[in-house]
Amino acid sequence: MNDSPAKKTIALIAHDGKKTALVSFVESHREWFEQFNLVGTGTTGGRILESGLSVECLASGPLGGDAQIAARITEGLVHAVIFFRDPMGKHPHEPDINMLLRQCDVHSIPLATNISTAHLMVGSHGFGSKPL
Repeated sequence: MNDSPAKKTIALIAHDGKKTALVSFVESHREWFEQFNLVGTGTTGGRILESGLSVECLASGPLGGDAQIAARITEGLVHAVIFFRDPMGKHPHEPDINMLLRQCDVHSIPLATNISTAHLMVGSHGFGSKPL
């Protein structure tokens, strides 16, 4: 995953009904995402890999991927999270999702949970030497 220790890492996660939207978003901002190390949960990461971007794939969310990303946040290894959530769906791993969101807040990690916020993240100027 770490192409360069100086590169920041962005975690990419999406619920099933939002995976296509996240992949499209990443593809439309490919040049920006190429500046960072990317890590994703199982299927989401795999779909982004298929689009041609390099991404480290962890376990799927329900199998512990959300918890893996939360752990990396606490270790200082993830610097931003884009998590396209489906607020209308039921998710059996909701405790892991809540833990991930909590860790973003505890460690002041930028978190985009929808496309509008993700656009703001990509266009801002507060992430290292490159815009986030």
